[in-house]
Amino acid sequence: MSKDSIQEAVHKNLEKYFRDLGEQPASNIYDMVVHAVEKPMLEMVMSRAASNQSQAADMLGINRNTLRKKLQQHGLL
Repeated sequence: MSKDSIQEAVHKNLEKYFRDLGEQPASNIYDMVVHAVEKPMLEMVMSRAASNQSQAADMLGINRNTLRKKLQQHGLL
């Protein structure tokens, strides 16, 4: 899956989200999308890194402490 197809999937799902909302006001979309994408991404990267947090942090391009914080936020530790 390319970066473009990930973007297309997000776009398609946001279109559906807005369609389902109808006339209701939208709120907290940024947090909703980040939370929805972040957990499965962390799960996959941790799996790929065989649970090695330093390696996973390098793969993600973030600090290991930031990774630990995100893993805790998503209940993955």
